[in-house]
Amino acid sequence: MKDQFGRTVQYLRISVTDKCNLRCVYCMPMEGLPWLKREDLLSYEEIEQIARVMAPMGLERIRITGGEPLVRQDVPELVKLLAAVPGIRDLSLSTNAVLLADQAEALKEAGIQRLNVSLDSLQPDRVDAIARRPGSYPKIMEGLAAAEEVGFAPIKVNVVLIRGQNDDEIREFAEITRERPWHVRFIEMMPTGANLELSQQQFVSCTEALRQVGEIDQLEPVAGPFGNGPARYYQFPGAPGTIGVITPMSHNYCDRCNRMRLTADGQLRPCLFGHIQTNLRDPLRAGQDLVPLIEETLRIKPERHFLIQGSDLGSGGLVALSQTGG
Repeated sequence: MKDQFGRTVQYLRISVTDKCNLRCVYCMPMEGLPWLKREDLLSYEEIEQIARVMAPMGLERIRITGGEPLVRQDVPELVKLLAAVPGIRDLSLSTNAVLLADQAEALKEAGIQRLNVSLDSLQPDRVDAIARRPGSYPKIMEGLAAAEEVGFAPIKVNVVLIRGQNDDEIREFAEITRERPWHVRFIEMMPTGANLELSQQQFVSCTEALRQVGEIDQLEPVAGPFGNGPARYYQFPGAPGTIGVITPMSHNYCDRCNRMRLTADGQLRPCLFGHIQTNLRDPLRAGQDLVPLIEETLRIKPERHFLIQGSDLGSGGLVALSQTGG
């Protein structure tokens, strides 16, 4: 699958729910959102059908997301369905890890190969404050421990940078990579309707993060762990882990975009941001051929996003990243 700009698209992020058990300050309003109705959600069998249509077109890699995907029941059953689709060679999952401890083994056995885990601080009170849910930190750490125990590798740890809330922990996060095979990725905050003031006033660039990390020891650019994303990776000499930076605001990386997104209610989005999306759910339920719809969505994939610090115009009016799978 190639778009009009010559980019090869082989990666689909599939949101299985818009709900989340946390209310992270950069992602979702404290009061939550108007949740999708159950009948509006794609069933696991419908998700599998869409993957089976897209795989012969060139789809090879799938990431399961949310909201928080593990709040939906029986996610390992979906993983099994997707793992059986010919041509799909990589299955991964993004999670806040609060519910991971009890599901890590089942997810691994079902076919998930890699995990991305959100962890925005190494201090329990700060995690609870950012997530706005008390008791989150120990559950996340239990989830990470379970993931290591069952053999997930690589484990990528995502840290959204927030001035005054975790930017004084950048060095501490980086030091972890000298001790454990974690791939810590610093992520610049992206503006949405729910975080405009925060993203404008407490933005931290990854350039600043790398400057702090570089004061610890020499950093070497490296290829990083296997994956599909836009991160650039660095490594301390002899370290088992790496340090990655994801820079949607300071350094646009859209020229390398290789993905589309399927929302929980069956909208195929060629970009995380903007207004463009194609309804696959209703045509699927009506027995229509999805190939022309997918091809048209690919054709109109925009060249880049147009995020503007302090404005939600470039985000397409999104209130929360959970609405489109992040």
